[in-house]
Amino acid sequence: MNLFEKFKQLHHNPEPFVLGNIWDVNSAKVFEASGYKAIGVSSHAISNAWGYNDGENLPFEVLLQVAKRVVEVVNIPFTVDMEGGYSTSLTGILDNISKLHDAGVVGINLEDTIPGDDRRFQPVEGFQKTLSAIADHISRNNLQLFLNVRTDGFLLGLPNALDETLARIKSYESTGAEGIFVPCITGADDIKAVVNAGKLPINVMCMPALPGFDELQTLGVKRISMGPFLFSKVYSDAAAMAKAVIADKNFAAII
Repeated sequence: MNLFEKFKQLHHNPEPFVLGNIWDVNSAKVFEASGYKAIGVSSHAISNAWGYNDGENLPFEVLLQVAKRVVEVVNIPFTVDMEGGYSTSLTGILDNISKLHDAGVVGINLEDTIPGDDRRFQPVEGFQKTLSAIADHISRNNLQLFLNVRTDGFLLGLPNALDETLARIKSYESTGAEGIFVPCITGADDIKAVVNAGKLPINVMCMPALPGFDELQTLGVKRISMGPFLFSKVYSDAAAMAKAVIADKNFAAII
């Protein structure tokens, strides 16, 4: 079983798997050494690590460079958050997907909102056509890539987030997508409704109110993403230690 097959199988096991979200090569190595079964880029974390705001401000070539090096040094499945595809044209998105596949990436994540400060939904019909074209490109070219689709009703905090999510899942399921990602969903009843909305495996993300892993398994969740939370915690702790060195006038905080 190759890495793509292992990654795909992880989405169909009885127990959900936790995706370690990386921001550089060393964080990828840390997750592998800690026993994680798969890793994926956090767009927020990697953008911030390189000094950019999230929302496709990080140059795609930097993302590709990091992806190539991660594949060289780890031996577990690796998926990349492409946000909106890093292009405004279908041709550009497909070209970027092919580059990531050729680098050894086994999965991609695409979102149905337009990145930027004023994040908003793409029209369902247009995004559905884009997904179908991407899935067709993957199939026709025999690319071993797991296509995970992020829908952002809960992330946007919409009052009708559940209804919007359920409608979009129904639309996306027929495109050839292999998984659905619903960030910021936390309510058990909402999660259960999303899981029951279709046949594709459901991916949720670390949030303060997210149920524990055992409950998520009972609800039928298959993939649990870490998002940028570990990255933020690491650098929050680093900032506190850096301040302590100056305040204490010694290195006790870091030794």
